[in-house]
Amino acid sequence: MKSSGSARSTRRNAVSPSPAPASAAARARSQTPPREPKGAARANGHANAAAKPNGRTREDKDRPLFEDIRYLGRLLGDVVREQEGDAVFEVVETIRQTAVKFRREDDNAAAQTLEKMLRKLTPEQTVSVVRAFSYFSHLANIAEDRHHNRRRRIHALAGSAPQAGTVAYALAKLKEAGGASSKAIRQFFDDALIVPVLTAHPTEVQRKSILDAQHDIARLLAERDQPLTARERAHNEALLRARVTTLWQTRMLRDARLTVADEIENALSYYRATFLDELPALYADIEEALAEHGLPARVPAFFQMGSWIGGDRDGNPNVTAATLDEAINRQAAVIFEHYLEQVHKLGAELSVSNLLVGASDALKALAAASPDQSPHRVDEPYRRALIGVYTRVAASARVRLGEGVVPVRSAGRGAAPVRATPYADAEAFAADLRVLMDSLAEHHGESLAAPRLAPLVRAAEAFGFHLASIDLRQSSDIHEAVIAELFARAGIEPDYAALAERDKLRVLLAALADPRPLRSPYLNYSDLAKSELGVLERARAIRAQFGPRAVRNYIISHTETVSDLVEVLLLQKETGLFDGTLGTPGSHARNDLMVIPLFETIADLRNAPDIMREFFALPGVGDLLAHQDDEQEVMLGYSDSNKDGGFLTSNWELYRAELALVELFRERGIRLRLFHGRGGTVGRGGGPTYQAILSQPPGTVNGQIRLTEQGEVIASKFANPEIGRRNLETVVAATLEATLLPHTNAPKQLAAFEAVMQTLSDAAMAAYRALVYETPGFTDYFFSSTPITEIAELNIGSRPASRKLQDPKNRKIEDLRAIPWGFSWGQCRLLLTGWYGFGSAVAAYLDGATDATERARRVAQLKKMNKTWPFFAHLLSNMDMVLAKTDLAVASRYAQLVADKKLRKHVFERIVAEWHRTSDALAEITGHGERLAANPLLARSIKNRFPYLDPLNHLQVELIKRHRAGDTNARLRRGIHLTINGIAAGLRNTG
Repeated sequence: MKSSGSARSTRRNAVSPSPAPASAAARARSQTPPREPKGAARANGHANAAAKPNGRTREDKDRPLFEDIRYLGRLLGDVVREQEGDAVFEVVETIRQTAVKFRREDDNAAAQTLEKMLRKLTPEQTVSVVRAFSYFSHLANIAEDRHHNRRRRIHALAGSAPQAGTVAYALAKLKEAGGASSKAIRQFFDDALIVPVLTAHPTEVQRKSILDAQHDIARLLAERDQPLTARERAHNEALLRARVTTLWQTRMLRDARLTVADEIENALSYYRATFLDELPALYADIEEALAEHGLPARVPAFFQMGSWIGGDRDGNPNVTAATLDEAINRQAAVIFEHYLEQVHKLGAELSVSNLLVGASDALKALAAASPDQSPHRVDEPYRRALIGVYTRVAASARVRLGEGVVPVRSAGRGAAPVRATPYADAEAFAADLRVLMDSLAEHHGESLAAPRLAPLVRAAEAFGFHLASIDLRQSSDIHEAVIAELFARAGIEPDYAALAERDKLRVLLAALADPRPLRSPYLNYSDLAKSELGVLERARAIRAQFGPRAVRNYIISHTETVSDLVEVLLLQKETGLFDGTLGTPGSHARNDLMVIPLFETIADLRNAPDIMREFFALPGVGDLLAHQDDEQEVMLGYSDSNKDGGFLTSNWELYRAELALVELFRERGIRLRLFHGRGGTVGRGGGPTYQAILSQPPGTVNGQIRLTEQGEVIASKFANPEIGRRNLETVVAATLEATLLPHTNAPKQLAAFEAVMQTLSDAAMAAYRALVYETPGFTDYFFSSTPITEIAELNIGSRPASRKLQDPKNRKIEDLRAIPWGFSWGQCRLLLTGWYGFGSAVAAYLDGATDATERARRVAQLKKMNKTWPFFAHLLSNMDMVLAKTDLAVASRYAQLVADKKLRKHVFERIVAEWHRTSDALAEITGHGERLAANPLLARSIKNRFPYLDPLNHLQVELIKRHRAGDTNARLRRGIHLTINGIAAGLRNTG
C-alpha cells in the first residue's frame, strides 16, 4: 500500500500491491500490470475493456482489477501516512515489501528478516501494522467484487451467450438437452420454493460501521468506470479518500459482545441494501428470460426469505420470546417503511389524468374509496387510489406495531387524516396494487408500471407484512426436559427422561390423543419450561398478527429418535398451535408449525431414514402431513458431521442420507424438501452454491430447497446489490437445472462410483478420527496451536463459542462447537476441516490393488468419477480451493505454540504428511500439479493475498505467545483480535 506522498519518489521500483504468481522474480515483474493511468485515461481504459471482450489475454481482462487494487492501496498508504506519520508508514511499507519478496521469490532470508521485524514492533506499531494489512484485504475484496460486476457487464454489452449460473443459461441448457418441455418448466415454477435463510451464527467478524463504509467505497469505485470530467474525478477521489479515512478512524472491533438485537439490525441492513430491491428485480429477470424462450412470463412468489435471527435458541440463552417479538416487529417495520416509501413515490409518478386516458372500473372504485378530497386530483384516479392505499398500509403498520413506529407522511393537502381500514394481509395490499397494474395495461400504460409498481407487487408477494419467515430452533434435550416437567407436574409420568424410546412414544401419543392440556394455571413451572412455552405462545400470536408465513417451521437440533419429533408436537398442543387429537378417527389433527428434524452427526445421518419411516408410521401423522399438502422438510447439518467424521465422510454420508430419504418419501407419496445447513467454509458445507446444488444426488432437489446463509458469507454475497442479485439468481438457476436436467450417469456406473466412494469414506473417516479423537494429547495440541481461546473472547456474536469449555482440564473436542472449530483451523492456515483424510483414503484404495494393472484401473476410475460425476467433481474442486489456501510454513509457526515438543512434532508431522498425500492424490486424479489450475482467476486471487496475510499470521503467533505468557497489555489483546479480523478478511471466510 504505497503513499502517493513525498516518499513515493524514492520507492518507484517497489513491488506494487497488485501481486503476481509466486514464481521467479523476473517473471513476476513481467506479469505485473503497469501503473494506473492518471486522469480520464483510467476510465477510458476501462471503457475500452468493455468494448473488446473477446480475444484478450487474462492479464488484459484483469488489468482493471489490478489497477483498482493498486489505486485503493495507494489511497490507504496516503491515509496511513497522514494519520499515523512517516515512521509508521515506513514500517508498514517495509514489512509489505519484505513479505512480497518472500512470497514472489521464495526468499528464505526475507522470511527471517520479516520475523525479526515483526518481533521488534512496539504494541502501538503492532496495532497500526495489523490495521493496515487488514484494511488492505478489505479493500482488495471490494476491488474483486467490482471486477466481477465489471466482467459481467462486459459480457452483456458484447451480447455474449448467457453465463453459467443465470436463468437464461439454465433455460438454454434445458432446451439443448431436451430435458424439459414448456409444461415441465411452468410446473417447476408453480411448485418451486426456494428460501435462503439468514442466520446469526458467530462467524461475522466485521462491524456494521465497517460494512457501511465499505459499501460507500464500492459505490464510489464503480463510478470510476464511467466517463468522468477532471472535476468529477477529483471529487470522486476526495470522497473515496474520505471513506478510507473513515475506515482508519473507525474502531474495527466491537467493545461489547453482540446482542440479539444487534444481530437483528445487522441482518436488516442487507434487506435495505439489497433484498428489498434486488429480489423483485430477480423476478423481472426470470420472467424476461422465460419470455425470450416463449414461456409464460408470470411466475408465483416461489422465492422468499427466511431467518433464524431471534428464533434460534439452540445453545443461546439470550434468545427468548422477547427477542422473537423484537425480530418480527423490526422486520415488519422495515417492510412497512419500504411499502410506504414506494407507494408515496408512485403517487408522485402516476399523474395520469382520466381526461386524457381511460381507467378500469376497478381502479375507479379504488379511487372513489380513497379519503383524498383534493380538488386538484379529481381527474387523477391513480393518485387518488394510491393515497387510499397509502393510508391503509399506514393503518396496517399501526395496528400491528403501534403508533409512531413507522414514519408516515401526510396523505396530501385536502386528504382526510391518516386513518383507514388496515389490510387483513399483504395479499389484500397486493390485490389493490394489481388493480392499478391491470388498469395501466388496459389503457396503454404498461410501461408506467414496470419501474416501480410491478416491483412493489412482487415485494408484497414475496415479503408479505413479515419480511422473512422466522424459524424456531431448539435442541432436543431441552424439549425433553420441558416435557418431563409437564408430565411430572401433571402426575402422569414421574421420570419421563428415564423411559425407553418405546415408552416415551406411548405416553406422548396418549397425551396428543387427549384433548385436555397437561399444563395447569394453578401450578408453578421452572424458568426453563416457562421460557420455552413462552416462545411458542408468542409464535402463535405472531402468526395471528402477521400471517402464517411469519413463523411456520420448528427445527429440532440433535434429532436422534422419533420421540424428539413428537415432543415438539406436544409442546405445540400445550400452546395452542395444535388442533384436534392425534390418531382419533375424524379428528383431522393439524399442527401449525412443521416439525423439522435436524440430522447432524454421522450416526444421525445414517439413522435419518429409519427415524422418518417410524415417524410416518405413527397413528395420526398422516393427518398432519395431509394438512401440510403431503410435504415434509428435513434439515441436514454439515458442520457437526464434518467435525464428527471429517470432510470426505461428512459429504458422503450427507449424500447417502439424501438418497435414502428420497426413496423413503417416494414410497410414502410425500414430497421431500431438504434444508441444507451450510456454513462459510468448505468444511462446513460452503463453497460455490451453484456447483453445490448441481452436485446434489438425483431426485433430491425437486424444485424446492432451503439453505442457510451464515456470518461473513452474508456480507460477501449480499453487501453489494449487483452481486447480491447474481447470487440469488444462481440459486434459482441451479435449482432449475438440478430438477429438470436429465442425469447422465447410468445406474450401473453410478453404483460403481458409489461403491468406490464408500471405500474412500471408510478409510478417510478412520484417518480423521485417528488424528482428532484417538491421538493422545490432540486436544491439548489443538487448543495450543490455534487461536481458539482468543476467538472465544472476540465479540463476534450473541452465542457462546463452546458449550463446555470453561474448565481447561475438562476440554474435549466433542464439546466444541463446529463453527469455532473450523474458524480456528482457518486462522492458522491449515484449514484441516476441508481436506484431512482424503490422501490416506486414496492411498488405501490404490494400495488395495493386486497389481500394477489393477492400480491403473483404479486410478482411471477415480479420474472418470471426477470427469462425469458432479458430486465427486464438486468435492475435489472445493478441496482444491482449500489446499490452495493452506500454508504449511505459516502453520508450522502456530505449531511452535505447543509447549510439549514431542506432542508438537508428532501431531504436526502427521498433518504435514497427510497434506502431501492429499495434494498428490488430487494431482493424480485431476491431472493438475498446480493448485486451482482449472480456475486461474481464483488461484491468482488467493496468491495475491498471501503477502498481505503472512505478516498478520506471523504477528498473531507473536502476540499469542506474549498473551499466553501473562502479558496483560490491552493493546496486545486488541492486536490479537485485529489479526483474527484481518486474516478472516484475507481468506474471505471464517467459520
